[in-house]
Amino acid sequence: MKKIQIIDAKKHVGEKVKIGAWIANKRSSGKIAFLNLRDGSAFFQGVVVKSQVEEEVFAAAKNVTQESSVWVIGTISEDARSKFGYEIHIESLEVIGESVDYPITPKEHGTEFLMDNRHLWLRSSKQHAVMQVRNEIIRATYEFYNQEGFVKVDPPILTGSAAENTTELFHTEYFDRDAYLSQSGQLYMEAAAMALGKVFSFGPTFRAEKSKTRRHLIEFWMIEPEMAFMDQDESLEIQEKYVAYLIQSVLDNCDHALDVLERDKELLKKYTELPYPRVSYDEAVDLLKANDFDVTWGEDFGSPEETFIAEQYDKPIFILNYPKAIKPFYMKPHPTREDIVLCADMIAPEGYGEIIGGSQREDDYEALGKQLEAFDLDMKEYEWYLDLRRYGSVPHSGFGLGLERAVTWISGTEHIREAIPFPRLLNRIYP
Repeated sequence: MKKIQIIDAKKHVGEKVKIGAWIANKRSSGKIAFLNLRDGSAFFQGVVVKSQVEEEVFAAAKNVTQESSVWVIGTISEDARSKFGYEIHIESLEVIGESVDYPITPKEHGTEFLMDNRHLWLRSSKQHAVMQVRNEIIRATYEFYNQEGFVKVDPPILTGSAAENTTELFHTEYFDRDAYLSQSGQLYMEAAAMALGKVFSFGPTFRAEKSKTRRHLIEFWMIEPEMAFMDQDESLEIQEKYVAYLIQSVLDNCDHALDVLERDKELLKKYTELPYPRVSYDEAVDLLKANDFDVTWGEDFGSPEETFIAEQYDKPIFILNYPKAIKPFYMKPHPTREDIVLCADMIAPEGYGEIIGGSQREDDYEALGKQLEAFDLDMKEYEWYLDLRRYGSVPHSGFGLGLERAVTWISGTEHIREAIPFPRLLNRIYP
């Protein structure tokens, strides 16, 4: 007899198999017990018919408790009534580990209660589906960059300085000196690009930003590509190609998860159509003013402004060339205007906000040195970064995509806290 996972049930129709699973839920009558089984790969129904099994098997099926672990043996059959499409007719059931008074019952629970029990909430069908989407985005990311000729590079998590001149850093001691948890691997990725051409990183980043919005986490994962011999326009083409690839991969490989999440697949398909619209920061300000937003040129956009701009289109959009004064020191000025820089934010539709931020980097040694002075940064800390402009500087560009923001948007989840297994929020570091 073959031991299988639920996800592979379609390959074993008509066969007797063994499955290790947990009881997600159950219902029973006097003659039939229906067990909602999950094994980490998928959920499906197990049917126990009293007249077809030993008395103790039916008794076990009727009495088994929510989230008890079990071995079941039975025959796989098609089930046209379910979205999954298959079920198992159980003839043997053995309890492995009993679950007593499982706290998350099939009823409404408050968010704080669910977050306190995040280690258990992950077992639910919706959270399971979100994690499947997350996993597919991770898998597709590696596939995309490998196909595009990028090399994976891992920048340090402990750094001696800030990448974006912010005080919102987590401080720690590094033996006899100060250090910080990384807020971005970008500067190190620029060094890697000068050695390897096209590179990407994929790792944890930290922001000590005291924000409680549905778009912010304290600890999150970033994908940060950096590309030598590439200008901003070429980088935008990579960005939209990458995002469309992620969405198509989720459509191709997470069909059932999207069903569980009730995600509009036709809408997702629209987002794979390239190119994405491009509007300048100047045009965005004019659009907002024309629609009674109180905005001033030179200020960054907030969530309401980003959402309104995105609503004017049916796909992700790029907002190009923000004011220099509100952007980090490393961005290259526009060739014909000193007041703006060559950068872009990709804004997702449906109110999900910024997904990607990127720019062409300043590649001139003298200009970068002046920027470091203007931002009052310690030149000694950035000597290695200046070396990249001393020794064979080239035009180069890069960007960062926040994994959890992408997962939240593509899965259609309301809050970013559900896009990561164990979220770190302003007032939450448990569990």
